[in-house]
Amino acid sequence: MPPHPHRAARPLACQPAAGDPPQRPANRLTNQIRLLRFLAQEMTQAELGRRVGLTRQSIAAIEAGRHSPSLECAFQIAEVFGKPLGEVFAWEQPTTWTPPGQPPHPNTQPAC
Repeated sequence: MPPHPHRAARPLACQPAAGDPPQRPANRLTNQIRLLRFLAQEMTQAELGRRVGLTRQSIAAIEAGRHSPSLECAFQIAEVFGKPLGEVFAWEQPTTWTPPGQPPHPNTQPAC
């Protein structure tokens, strides 16, 4: 099937097209779920999921960083382990980011 006449063809790879603005590094939600499960008498992903109302697959995806839990779910997971939210989940962000080809700016904080 030929491309739509009003749309430019883009490569299928997940790379920005020429002329697209550079992307800044993504923030990342990290967690200690696997460690906490181990310390909780080797609790399974299925057991944790049962306690918070999620599937084992959802717990596995959250644990691996492929999915971010809702705020309510994050609090429930922390509660299962008897930990404050900040001991289970952490927000990693780049310290600074400068577009390629530009000099770094001192005291620059990343924008939300």
